[in-house]
Amino acid sequence: MENVIEVKELTKEYKKFKAVDNLSFEVHEGEILGLLGPNGSGKSTTINCILSLLNFSKGSIRIFGKEMEPSAYDLKREIGVVFQDVAVFDELTIYDNIDYFCGLYIKDKTLRKKYIEDAINLVGLEDFKKFYPKQLSGGLLRRLNIACGIAHKPKLIFLDEPTVAVDPQSRNNILDGIETLRNNGATIVYTTHYMEEVEILCDRVIILDKGRIIASGTTDELKELAKIEEKVSVEVKELDEKYIEKITELKNVEDVDYENGLLIITYKKGKNNLVELIDYMKKESINYNKIFSERPTLNDVFLELTGKELRD
Repeated sequence: MENVIEVKELTKEYKKFKAVDNLSFEVHEGEILGLLGPNGSGKSTTINCILSLLNFSKGSIRIFGKEMEPSAYDLKREIGVVFQDVAVFDELTIYDNIDYFCGLYIKDKTLRKKYIEDAINLVGLEDFKKFYPKQLSGGLLRRLNIACGIAHKPKLIFLDEPTVAVDPQSRNNILDGIETLRNNGATIVYTTHYMEEVEILCDRVIILDKGRIIASGTTDELKELAKIEEKVSVEVKELDEKYIEKITELKNVEDVDYENGLLIITYKKGKNNLVELIDYMKKESINYNKIFSERPTLNDVFLELTGKELRD
């Protein structure tokens, strides 16, 4: 499998602060790579360096086997970028917006017209061609933003939080469109804070924190890194503190959290944890509504690796 992107020992410093610290990774042809990390982890800086929008202190970046630099216009023609902030022209219709951005790369009018129609169909804007951006809902506006970024059929696409603050219907449409782009041969770098999207879409995941890679692999491989083996959730209206303390002392319990009528117990290893918990609750006559067990999610792994404290 060929590498579309090769980043080696990338470092970006601001005075004494390292936003990106000796970063090395590859993005394989035809895959969707999830680039994750808390705020301030270096995701945006890394992408901007790859796109030659930022100068970096040291390291190398190659795209399609060639050195990436600000004047590498032959490479930039093969790249599509959809940033989180919507960037379209308010005075142009939906069709004309897509036509403008596509026209930056595709000069042949007949071919460009086909590409525009393909982009409109991909994001489901067939009924809105003559609308202006101010007439669109947030979800439709994000779909327009995506269409503008991918209309020229780039081989490499960067998608930064494309589903933030959209309705479920638009979100599903966007996710389906991303899978279609990959199925049509595009390589995609995807950033998001929605872990369920990563599990649905991404072939591999890289987690950044403080400018470094702290974990990488498939979602299943990342879950194997979790210290917890099982998570049990119990709906219980009222639970005295003494019972919580006793549950904490049960075998294999790693952590216990009780809030708003939901008891969550994480186990570090072992078998029959659920049976032991149920037996204890019966013994103490603790009434509960629902109880279920699950393996750790990608969100659990993410929080375990990056911490639970708030980031600016």
